[in-house]
Amino acid sequence: MQARGLFTHAARAIAPRKPLTVSQWADANRVLSSKASSIPGRWVTDRTPMLREPMDCMSARSPVQEVVCIFPIQFGKSELETNVIGYTMCENPGPIMVVLPGEVSQLKFINQKLNPLLEETEACTSALTSTNSRNSSNTREFKDFAGGQIYIEHAGNAKRLKGTSAKLVIADEFSSFASSLKTGDDPDALLDGRTSAFPSTSKRASVGTPEILGQCRLEAKWENSDQRHYHVPCPHCGHEHPFTWLGFHWALGMDGKVTRAWCVCPECGSEIEEHHKDRMGDRGRWVPTHPTRKIRGYRASFLNYRFGLGPRWLEMAQAWVDAQGDPARLKTFINDRRAEAWEDAAMRNVKHNAIADRAEPYRLRVAPRGVLCVTAGVDTQDNRLAVQLVGWGRNLAFWVLDYVELAGDPANPEVWAALTELLNTPIQSERGGTLRVEAMANDAGGHRTEDVKNFVRSRRVRRPLCIFGAIPNNAPVLSKGKMQEVNWKGQYDKRGVIVHHVGTVAIKHWLYSRLSTDADKTPDLRTTHFTSELPPEYFPGLVSETYNPAQNRFVNRRGARNEPLDTWVYAYAAAHHPELRLHRATKADWDNRELLLTNQTEQSASQNSAPTTTITPAIKEGEKATRKANPAPASPRAFTRAW
Repeated sequence: MQARGLFTHAARAIAPRKPLTVSQWADANRVLSSKASSIPGRWVTDRTPMLREPMDCMSARSPVQEVVCIFPIQFGKSELETNVIGYTMCENPGPIMVVLPGEVSQLKFINQKLNPLLEETEACTSALTSTNSRNSSNTREFKDFAGGQIYIEHAGNAKRLKGTSAKLVIADEFSSFASSLKTGDDPDALLDGRTSAFPSTSKRASVGTPEILGQCRLEAKWENSDQRHYHVPCPHCGHEHPFTWLGFHWALGMDGKVTRAWCVCPECGSEIEEHHKDRMGDRGRWVPTHPTRKIRGYRASFLNYRFGLGPRWLEMAQAWVDAQGDPARLKTFINDRRAEAWEDAAMRNVKHNAIADRAEPYRLRVAPRGVLCVTAGVDTQDNRLAVQLVGWGRNLAFWVLDYVELAGDPANPEVWAALTELLNTPIQSERGGTLRVEAMANDAGGHRTEDVKNFVRSRRVRRPLCIFGAIPNNAPVLSKGKMQEVNWKGQYDKRGVIVHHVGTVAIKHWLYSRLSTDADKTPDLRTTHFTSELPPEYFPGLVSETYNPAQNRFVNRRGARNEPLDTWVYAYAAAHHPELRLHRATKADWDNRELLLTNQTEQSASQNSAPTTTITPAIKEGEKATRKANPAPASPRAFTRAW
C-alpha cells in the first residue's frame, strides 16, 4: 500500500500539467480585491458569462491571436484584462506588455488593477516571489516573474513602445490612443511590431469603449473582425437575438419621467421585462457576423448588464431622456453606455456618397453663370502636382471647375511648365466670355519646398502664393506674408518669395459647415456646387478628414487620399489674397465683376458678328474717334488691382 501511494504521488509529480483556459484559471485562483471590486472575494465566471469566451480566446491552446472587445463602462473590461495577465504569468509565461493611452491612465491601472492582482491572488504572488519580487529590478512599471516580465507603458511616447518584444499585448482604452505621435509614428503599428518575435504564439487584445465615428481605432478594428454579438433566447418564443438599441423601449409619465422600460423580441413582438435578462444571458452565446475573419470581435451594451452589476434599464432610459438637447451628454451616453461611436451631426451630412449624389451637370472648365472669379490650389507631392480650380460667386458660393493631377517629379521643370499652361488657359463662362485664374496658392511643405519657391518667384501665373499649413489651431485663414530672401546687402528682397501660413482648421470647418447646411437645399439655393464630371475618387478625398475635438484638429482616418480637400483649402486661401479679398467683397464689388464679364461677352459677340471687309484709312480714323469717345471697359487685371 505504501508503495502504491508512493507511485501515485510520483505519477502526479511527473504528469504534464492539464491545459487550463483563462476562465478556468480565474475560477480556481483569482481573488478580487476590495480596492477595485464591488464584490470582493473569489472570482466566479458564471456571474458574468459574457466574459468567458473573450477571456478563453487568450488561452494558450486557443488558435485566436487577436481580439477586439467593445464594451460599455463598468462591464468587466479591466477584470478580463487582469485575468488574462494572471493566467499568462502562471500558465503561459512570457513577456507581457500592457499599454494605456496616457500617463494618468497608466498609473491608475497599476494602482487599481495590477497591484491588487499581484497582492490578493496567491498564484500571481508566488510567480513573483519565485524570482525575488523584492529585488530592485521590480519597479512600479516593470515586474519580473518566472518565465517573463510585465511592462506597463503608455502610448504618448514612441520610445516607450519601441525596443520591447512581447508575447502578449493588451491595449486598454484603445480608442483614446493618439492618431500619431510627435515622431510621426502610429502607435497601433508600433504595437503590431512588438509581437514579431512570437509569430505563432503571440496574442493581442484591444479593449475599450468607442469614441468619435471615423476616428475611432476600436471601430476600425471592429470593422475588420468577425463582429460577434451576444444572442439570447426570447423567454416567450425561444428565438435567439441580441439586445439592441432599436429594440429598447420605455414609457413616460405625465411629469416626463420614465415609468417603465423593456425590450421587444424581433420575432414574436413580445415584451421582455428586465428580470428575464439574467436567465436569458445564462443561455446565450456569441454569434459571429463574418465567421471567416481571423480577428475576433465582441460587442455589448448596457442592455447586457447583469442585475446588481450595472444600472437598471429604467435608469438608462431616464439618462437618455435627460440628455436630449445636450450634445456632450448625448456623446457620453452613446460612447459609455450604448458602446457606439459618436457621430457629429455636422459630419453626418458630409458623407462622400451624399455629396456625389448632388453633383450637377455642368462641364469641367466651364464656369456656370454664378462664377465671377476663379482661384487655384496646388498640392505638391514627390511624384505629382494636384491642382484644383474653384469658381467663386456672391456670398462666397463656389463651383468646383476642375481637379487635375499632373504626373511627374516637381524637381523637373516640365511639371511646372504644364502647371503654367493649365493656370494660364482661359476658362469659358456660360455667360459667353472667359475668366482667368486670378490667384493660386501652392503648398511648399514636403520635399520640394525649393522647387515651389522657384515657381512662385518666377511669377509665371497671376498672383502666386507660397504657403505652409499653420501650426496653431486658431490661425487665421491667410496670415500676413513674411519675406524669406535677402539681397547682397543683407536686406529683405521685396521681389523675393513671401511665405504665408494657412489656417487649415478654420477653413475645413467653414467647408464642412457649408456642405452640411446644403444637404437638403435645391441646387439653386446651394452655396456648394460640384460637377458630375469630376473623377470618382474626388468626393471621398474631399471629406477624407474628420474633426477630433480632443486635439482640435482634422485627422485622416477614412483611408482616402486627401489631396482634393487640401487643394480646395488652398484655393479658398487664394481667394483671400490681399489683392482679391473675396471674403470682404461688397454687393457693388460683385456687380462690377459681373459688369466686366458682361461687357466682355458683348464685345466678343459684336466682333464675331461684324462682316469681314477691307478697312480703309478713313474707316480706321473713324474707329479711333469712336474709341476716344467710348473707351473700352477696364480689363479684369486692371480691375482687380484697383479693387
